[in-house]
Amino acid sequence: MAIITVLLSIAAIVLLITKLKLHPFLALLLVSIVLGLASGMDADAVISSIQNGFGGTIGKIGLVIILGVMIGVFLEKTGGALVLAQKMLSLIGKQRVITAMGIIGYIISIPVFADSGFVLLSALNKRLTKKAGLSLAGTAVALGLGLTCTHALVPPTPGPVAAAGILNADLGIVMGLGMIAAGVALAAGLLFAHKMAVKIYVDPGESAGEPEGTAGRTPGLLVSSLPILIPIFLIIGKSLSDNPFLTFFGEPVIALLVGFALCLLLPKKLEKSMLSTDGWVNTALVDSATIILVTGAGGIFGAVLQNSGVAGTLGDALTSSNLGLLLPFLLAAALKSAQGSSTVALITTASVIAPLMESLGFVSELDKAIVVVAVGAGSMVVSHVNDSFFWVFTQMSNMDVKTGYRLQTMGTLIIGTTAMATVYVMYWLLH
Repeated sequence: MAIITVLLSIAAIVLLITKLKLHPFLALLLVSIVLGLASGMDADAVISSIQNGFGGTIGKIGLVIILGVMIGVFLEKTGGALVLAQKMLSLIGKQRVITAMGIIGYIISIPVFADSGFVLLSALNKRLTKKAGLSLAGTAVALGLGLTCTHALVPPTPGPVAAAGILNADLGIVMGLGMIAAGVALAAGLLFAHKMAVKIYVDPGESAGEPEGTAGRTPGLLVSSLPILIPIFLIIGKSLSDNPFLTFFGEPVIALLVGFALCLLLPKKLEKSMLSTDGWVNTALVDSATIILVTGAGGIFGAVLQNSGVAGTLGDALTSSNLGLLLPFLLAAALKSAQGSSTVALITTASVIAPLMESLGFVSELDKAIVVVAVGAGSMVVSHVNDSFFWVFTQMSNMDVKTGYRLQTMGTLIIGTTAMATVYVMYWLLH
């Protein structure tokens, strides 16, 4: 009965989002309330679950999401992300455009949203593809898959941050394991781009110039790198050391605050308007608000599952199924395919799995981090017409829907399953 209850709840969430076009925040909130009342919880218990589930989740990761998005916005607006992309291209070599674009996507999507990253780098990709005499199919799919890998697996991207917060996982360990899984997944994606995607010819069109607004006033390479590298080193350092300095500065909120402070060096001239209610900071706050609200609603869903007793019964039933790490992967993949958003898939899956962690045997810090990466792997499978990134990818790459299915949908299936295989290998090696 518990399994049926959870499946019906998830189906209701997907139906409300996809068919009735309800915002994920409202869908999660309404289903949580109905689930609580239908499970026999009294009104006070439902209200308490809503307050504690929302507040407890947001209290842990709200600021981390905001600061991560602020760093991404500053890198995007100042052209710092483009500087990093061009430097990586020069290091890898323009003759290896497909590989270069995949690696560039992998790096850029750590602080910048995947769809924004694709829009930002599309002109550069087309220009280099045209110069190399290649099909845009190979380079575009490499860029898209590189962006997707770190978008779903590596903090401080909001989705993995939210999942880590809901599952109470150490962000530094998630970051380290996520980078490994994303790297292996990207290698598989690049193999697909080199061997399969290049066989489909897509004209890159006319060579595009420098993206509007960035020419002549981009920051230097070192300044562009620091807002990404310093927080990563601090957060991972805290997970590896008990040094008092790293204990404080490696706390994700402090580390990302340091990263944002370094972002203030990016503009050629820092203006007060950038930090105002009409400036870049406000843009970041607006962008992060939806993610935070959906994450909080996911926390409510998890709290209701726990407090209603459904989670305990479900955990007992699933323990005997021996699905293990496959459970969060399959659930995230089903949610991703059904409603399109990787972030919603990450948050909803983490919310369902959180009350089951102990009964499934995932109790150590390492186990929690590995489960987050497994959820992230599932949240990539698959991108198709209900995913906004699918349309960004196809429309900006001169592709029809059929070609998009052959490239983006198949590519995300490959990188997602490869990432999950990597999760199993890491779990085996670390236990």
